[in-house]
Amino acid sequence: MRIGLLTEGGSPCATGDTGAWWQRLVHGLAPHDFDLYAVGGPLPAVPLPPRVRPVPATGEGALPAGPPGHAARRAYGRRDRRRFAEGFHALATGLTAEPAPTGRPAGDEDPAHAFATGLGALADLARDSGGLPGALRSDDAVRLLEAACRAPGARRAAAAAGLRDHLAFAGHLERALRPLSLDWYGETALAAADLCHATAGGPVALPGLLAKRFFGTPLLVTEYGVGLRAHYLDAGAAGRSTPLRALLAALHGRLAGETYRQAALLTPGNAHARRWQERLGAPRDRVRTVHPGMPAERFAEVGEDERGGEPGTLVWIGRVEPAKDLVALLHAFADLRARQPDTRLRIVSVPADPGGPDRGADHCAYLAQCAALAAQLFPDEAAGAHAVGENPVSFEELGGPEAPTLEDVYASAAVVVLSSTVEGFPASLVEAMFCARATVSTDVGAVVEIIGGTGLVVPPRNPRALADACLALLRDPERRHRLGAAARARALELFTVDQNLAAFRGVYLELLSHAPVRHRAGSDVPFAHPAEAHLPGSWAPKAVAAGTGAPDA
Repeated sequence: MRIGLLTEGGSPCATGDTGAWWQRLVHGLAPHDFDLYAVGGPLPAVPLPPRVRPVPATGEGALPAGPPGHAARRAYGRRDRRRFAEGFHALATGLTAEPAPTGRPAGDEDPAHAFATGLGALADLARDSGGLPGALRSDDAVRLLEAACRAPGARRAAAAAGLRDHLAFAGHLERALRPLSLDWYGETALAAADLCHATAGGPVALPGLLAKRFFGTPLLVTEYGVGLRAHYLDAGAAGRSTPLRALLAALHGRLAGETYRQAALLTPGNAHARRWQERLGAPRDRVRTVHPGMPAERFAEVGEDERGGEPGTLVWIGRVEPAKDLVALLHAFADLRARQPDTRLRIVSVPADPGGPDRGADHCAYLAQCAALAAQLFPDEAAGAHAVGENPVSFEELGGPEAPTLEDVYASAAVVVLSSTVEGFPASLVEAMFCARATVSTDVGAVVEIIGGTGLVVPPRNPRALADACLALLRDPERRHRLGAAARARALELFTVDQNLAAFRGVYLELLSHAPVRHRAGSDVPFAHPAEAHLPGSWAPKAVAAGTGAPDA
């Protein structure tokens, strides 16, 4: 089977995962051939098996990030200009119109239907005319967008958009719809794929929507972190105006919704992502949870020592950012230490995902804030007048002398703590379970689904509840060890690479079994012809072969 794997530019990792899950997929599913398509950027420089073929973005569709130059523009004729105007008007109307009232069946006037109609019309135009270079940033596009924002029934936020907002949105729209103009749809590219597998919904899955429209190729969408949710939480949106944020949210919401409705199957990584997909229109009978697979072998030695760990040591590990709410964790530890003085807290930061957004300045600022708070809450303590004091809270970096590997960090923990206010699928929680460590977590994202009763869960932004739960486990070693053993057994059953590969192996075969057989020149389709067709001579009576009568007796 040939799989067209649609990935994000850079390193498309599952949210909270420690590596690119699709790399494990292409290495683990040996019988299948993969074509890798990077939507939005280059593929990461990672070693790939010989049967994996990276497909670069070339041709007119591979436009630079800025506005295309005059040489890249192609003048449309009158008919194509009319087709573009009709398609873009429908798409803009779908983005700017108020949603249909709840309970009313979707019809031709439904904004989602208008958006899908416009998107399909632009896709057909791009295929027939060789792409949309310059058209989505043209004056005509801006005028059509402005008219849609000013039309009766438009959203109030869209109606307030000015020229600067229209120009900024047109640029973003051109980048999001750039796959319409890429040369990925020939007989040697997506037209040859038996299945398109998108590693996220929205713009990443757009080539899969086109492959389904042009060739009937089934589309599979896997999301471990919902892209639309990440767009809403994007800190970079703070500098945008309210009308521009509303238009961008409408674009990403419509693209995600159309992807979910057109996909043959959706495989969210957890129930949290599944609820987002169903809320945006995904049919429930086409949604199937497939938990992400994580390598468990590296934690085997630590996990087998269930009664390990340093008594009184709490460990937090992750990327240092405000959503992790380390401030609440420090206040909780202050409460805990007042009741249990022999405890310590290790805060171990891990580097950001390769290819992810650069948040170095935010990381340093928040880390400095937390370090200052720790120094204020916990003055360095010394055993005597001539001893050097130590702070019970340590800030370390993974790979440093005190925290060389993940295994060493988890091995030192009596309890692993998660204090976040926002999460998707936290990898640190699964890693702690592989290591048979008891956990205390806040009730966010997929935490309850991951824990499944093998750890303690408290409300977010509640330092007292966090401190009480940690203290209960530190004072009860037997309970701590029982929870750790149960957590390891659950993680080995649900969250390993083997179970993830087995699930996708079955999904691929299921989708292909329901897809119609397509005959391609130069390809062998099993059982497409009877065995007699490969032998010389005629195996049918002449009368029947000629259609002139019944066969001879």
